[in-house]
Amino acid sequence: MVTKNVQQKQQQQHVDVVVPVPAMVVAAMASPCNFPANKLLRCAIPLAFGFALGIAVAVYLIGSSTPGASIVTGASSSLQLFFPLPSLPPPPPPAAIRKEQQQSPTPPSAPEQTTTINSSAGAASEFVNVGDEELMRMAAAAAAREVGGGGAPKKVAFLFLTRWDLPMAPLWDKFFEGYRGLYNVYVHSDPAFNGSDPGHASAFHRRIIPSKEVKWGQISMVEAERRLLAHALLDDRSNARFLLLSESHVPLFDFPTVYSYLINSTKVYVESYDLPGATGRGRYKRGMSPVVAAAQWRKGSQWFELDRALAGDVVADDVYFPVFARFCRRNCYADEHYLPTFLSIRHPSRVANRSVTWVDWSHGGPHPARFTRMEVTPDFLRWLRGEGGTTTTTTACDYNGGTTTVCFLFARKFLPNSLTRFLRFAPKVMGFG
Repeated sequence: MVTKNVQQKQQQQHVDVVVPVPAMVVAAMASPCNFPANKLLRCAIPLAFGFALGIAVAVYLIGSSTPGASIVTGASSSLQLFFPLPSLPPPPPPAAIRKEQQQSPTPPSAPEQTTTINSSAGAASEFVNVGDEELMRMAAAAAAREVGGGGAPKKVAFLFLTRWDLPMAPLWDKFFEGYRGLYNVYVHSDPAFNGSDPGHASAFHRRIIPSKEVKWGQISMVEAERRLLAHALLDDRSNARFLLLSESHVPLFDFPTVYSYLINSTKVYVESYDLPGATGRGRYKRGMSPVVAAAQWRKGSQWFELDRALAGDVVADDVYFPVFARFCRRNCYADEHYLPTFLSIRHPSRVANRSVTWVDWSHGGPHPARFTRMEVTPDFLRWLRGEGGTTTTTTACDYNGGTTTVCFLFARKFLPNSLTRFLRFAPKVMGFG
């Protein structure tokens, strides 16, 4: 009711401003005009003045009538109006890319302290290759530096934690297209993965970091997440927001909307809640006390979004992470508890207590529902975007002190065979491709 009243008040204010426009035009044109030749010039002056005044006022009102709280509408383009993107040079056309590849068939030489990994896969990467302890130390020091430098725009670091390859990469490439200066991609894959590199034109070209084996439900999941954060902190000081994704993630909005939503947010998007029962409090290990008390134990989705300061705190953590590494074993599932507990203890006011990734847990069990090709429809995608639907009403969530229907920016778990449907529907539903 409050939102409706505010909208009605805004509409009434808009009407009150617009009504006088015709009156001003009429008044300016009200001088009586007969049309003998000797009076034509005298009549033309007020007519021209009135016409120009009317056009100027109308243009001003149209430009100023864009609602400042347009984020509540959930429209993909509204965030661009509220939070305009930094200006960037246009991306090179495909022909220029092909020419560059022909002129430089080999990758540039790696800087000091770097190594080439997954060379058998053709995915040569230039990242620091040191032990995890040293990597975290270096990343913590890098995080303390000021974001950006030299007027560079802030960037979003997309951290992909994958088992093997990225079947949705063609969709993500469409999503990233044209915005190369506003993002970075980092991929943690199985070290045994030997797939081919996607090529220079792809956002995933040579973006695999030095990776280690990851096992589901074990502390190695958190180790991989911290490894991704560390490399992103070291790689580019313009990385301001850090987003964890999987190989089954898909974007629900175009890049400008996602970028504006994250860069301008005053909160970070991590779930952190107290859950009674075996899958919540029941996973707590008594050996964690007194560093982590039972009352401090929290749960949440592992698919986080952090700012640079909190990412730095995570990689610098030498108090809580060692306790999790030692005690959170055998049905503890550290990836669902470490970050929610750590942030709840250290930075509770910074957490939005929600994720920007939608997932369906309604059927129960240890894994969420998976979606196949035929389940991907325009109506389903619009519902995920907060645009309502035939089965469920639109919900709202908090954003920077207000409310918005844009609650989820991404969704998972979609099987590889759904890619063709996403490529087909993305242009008319998600606004890219």
